[in-house]
Amino acid sequence: MSQETLENQGGRPADTRGEAGNAKRLRLDPDVRNAVILLGVSIALIAASRVLGPGFGSFAQIQAILLISSFLMVVAFGQQMVILIGGLDLSIASMVTLGGVLTFSWVGDSGTALIWGIPAILLITGAIGACSGVGISLLGIPPFIMTLAMGIILYGATLGLTQGTPTGAPSPFLSSLFAHTAVGVPMLYLMVLAAFGGWFLQVRTSFGRKLYALGTNPTAAYVAGLPVRRLTILTYAISGASAGLAGMLLVGYVSGVTLMMGQSYLLPSVAAVVIGGTSIVGGRGIYPGAAAGAILLTTLSTIVSSLGIAEGWRTIIYGAVIFVALVLLRDDLHVLLKRNLRGSGRK
Repeated sequence: MSQETLENQGGRPADTRGEAGNAKRLRLDPDVRNAVILLGVSIALIAASRVLGPGFGSFAQIQAILLISSFLMVVAFGQQMVILIGGLDLSIASMVTLGGVLTFSWVGDSGTALIWGIPAILLITGAIGACSGVGISLLGIPPFIMTLAMGIILYGATLGLTQGTPTGAPSPFLSSLFAHTAVGVPMLYLMVLAAFGGWFLQVRTSFGRKLYALGTNPTAAYVAGLPVRRLTILTYAISGASAGLAGMLLVGYVSGVTLMMGQSYLLPSVAAVVIGGTSIVGGRGIYPGAAAGAILLTTLSTIVSSLGIAEGWRTIIYGAVIFVALVLLRDDLHVLLKRNLRGSGRK
């Protein structure tokens, strides 16, 4: 059958298939698209807030939003890695607090303590996270139960260690990181580099590809010869170290520490990851999406708090926006809507 006959009968010529293939390759990846949408919504919210007052939507407010969101981005990195393999880390709140308490107590204004203290704190929080990974991978304890128990134990240990009142001093070095610039580089650039680094680790390294395989099908990953237990332990160690780093940075930002400083990061870390397009059952998602989710949640929280809305209504608005974002970013919902529209068009 000739090429002309194919065209007359509605067949697709070879060059048309090539063009369609090129169009498909140029199409934006769904995970990248989600991140772009979330950033767009954040920008729209900031722009719309300008009608509320002269202080809203200003450059200073944008700087503050980006700065505050950086802590959630750090916590969300570890949480996203864990969720990527089909897990969950509920010990993050206690880990953030422990990182802050140890930084306040050990580092202070001593340059010598800064050299050994920061690596030691990251090793400790990473080791505690690894313990959760051991319980999950070797003992078969569900991630929800294991990390919840670890968080409770860790909070009790921190409370006993400090006797309810952490002592120490803030670190001038850590505080200097939040004067809108860090080591002479704007904080915004550091955030972009961190998001790119997280994406590169997950998408462009063998370790990241193994995590996707583990999250997609743990049984198949085991049969394929992947070190499932080792990967699980290492992932939870990364989550613990990320939370410890967030606690460390918080001490530099607020120049102090409280035993409840990590509580406000537990649920938002999960929300930022899921809103960012990471599947809650694992196997799909990229870190830039979680970073964009953290920026959106921080933007929303900042604007709502600035309006002086009562706590109850703030919680309702916060939850409603998260729900709407999750619904709108579902790919299966988009497919269903397209099907329904096509069906109604035929009728």
